[in-house]
Amino acid sequence: MDVFTFLVGGKAGEGAKKAGSVAAHIFSSLGRHVFQMDDYMSLIRGGHNFSVISTSTRRLTSHYMKANLVVNLDKRSCETHMNDIADNGIMVYNSDEMDNIEGIGIPVSSEADKYPMKKLMYGVGAVAVLSSTIGFNKDQMNEIIRSQYPRGIEDNIKFAGSIYDMVKIGCENKFPLEHGDKERKIITGNESICLGALAGGLNMYYGYPMTPASSILHFLAKQAENFKLAVVHAESEIAVINLAVGSSFTGAKTMVGTSGGGFALMTEGYSLAGITEAPVLIVLSQRPGPATGVPTYTEQADLSFALTAGHGDFLRIVASPATVEEAFYLTAEMLDLVWKFQTPGILLTEKHLSESATTVDIDPSRAKWAEPILHSDGKHNRYLDTNNGVSPMIFPPSNEVIKWNSYEHDEYGITTEDANMIAQMHEKRHKKVDALLEYLKDKETVNIIRGEHPTNIFAYGSTYMSVLEALKYGKLNPTTIQPIYLSPLPTWKLEEFKDQDNIVVEQSISGQFTQLLSGKAGINVRTTIKRYDGRPFDPIVLSQQIKEVLE
Repeated sequence: MDVFTFLVGGKAGEGAKKAGSVAAHIFSSLGRHVFQMDDYMSLIRGGHNFSVISTSTRRLTSHYMKANLVVNLDKRSCETHMNDIADNGIMVYNSDEMDNIEGIGIPVSSEADKYPMKKLMYGVGAVAVLSSTIGFNKDQMNEIIRSQYPRGIEDNIKFAGSIYDMVKIGCENKFPLEHGDKERKIITGNESICLGALAGGLNMYYGYPMTPASSILHFLAKQAENFKLAVVHAESEIAVINLAVGSSFTGAKTMVGTSGGGFALMTEGYSLAGITEAPVLIVLSQRPGPATGVPTYTEQADLSFALTAGHGDFLRIVASPATVEEAFYLTAEMLDLVWKFQTPGILLTEKHLSESATTVDIDPSRAKWAEPILHSDGKHNRYLDTNNGVSPMIFPPSNEVIKWNSYEHDEYGITTEDANMIAQMHEKRHKKVDALLEYLKDKETVNIIRGEHPTNIFAYGSTYMSVLEALKYGKLNPTTIQPIYLSPLPTWKLEEFKDQDNIVVEQSISGQFTQLLSGKAGINVRTTIKRYDGRPFDPIVLSQQIKEVLE
């Protein structure tokens, strides 16, 4: 394979995740492509954490669980990752916690005990092992430690040097890495979403921390001053959605972020946005449910919920990015669409895309800039019945009276219970459905990679990344189809596949994506490959599953 994979595992709080990020930085600095996936339990201390980073000179769309180098910093990691070693791979383990197992044992704990920071240094030891394995000398390793571990630099360097010397015989230059074409930035899916929103003109962000969307709040809070952005950590998800609707009344381009349980609390406010025609973008990052579910893992089981959330009839726009790069452009595009059609929208993603990190090539100049349709002359009717159902807007301060109303209303915004007016307003809002469909027919709504095999593979969201890497690994060549928009589903783009041989890959036990394709687009689905244990697909395993179906 042309892929090198490094896996580091240990207890939460011992630096395994940081070591993974440092490894990703090392690979990127060599001009290589990187894909990093972090796996962690919902425990601040003591839970098993691991980071797996795959790198290649070509573009990667997934990590690989079979690792060339595995560094296990505790006993549980050894037991968990015993079978995650690739052919001719190396396992380095903490001999203070386990012994008499195949691999290279080094006394990580007793060596770290010599320093004040103790267990916080374990991850530095993993970086030292990696440095030796890929052929870095100590000077190169020390420069990395200086830049990536600003606290206790001298102790970290001394500790890393000791570990480096211990593994030198079995590891030195075992896996020298070829340099790639150029150094690229490494960002997570959530960071890409944030940057896309900023490129699209975001003014306000409201959030209540809920994994895996929490890092959106943290990232934007750090960038607020740089972009003149207002970021609010509200007291609840109910407050979040109502504040967001209120902000849109002032003309502020507003986004919120949450996961399934939080969005469940937002649904009344989501409907409020529907009838007031408030342009609000909601990032819904899925995790396994229902209820609390498994907070730090991944699934695609909120699809049906996202498509039908809220009460009453109103236009819902739902789109899902399949890659970290696509998340940037699609977020800006969705921000533009909710303002263009004055309706709420959902950017649907999942933990695997939200929190995984990869090297990217992003062109900010390609991002959409959200622009409202503004009222210019004469009397202003907030809900003016137009040909496409979209009413020109004005915002405070203004000499005009501006009325937004959650009750059914007339064109001016005055409450009504008149039968004819109720029907007219329903029809007015419904015009936007047809207008959006016409608008999207000229846009990129489905990603299709043509193949020679007669069977097609459908996937959406981060699962599409796993499919692409699985096909590359298995040297398989079916056509792959990824609908970017899920509501409205671009059936005009899917028509050609209706009666062909199709399989679906998704992370839902009930096959929600399969049901959507079948029910809305009439797609004949022969088989659905499912995973629903909270973990993303591994390309090696998935390639075998796909191969069995294709044969």
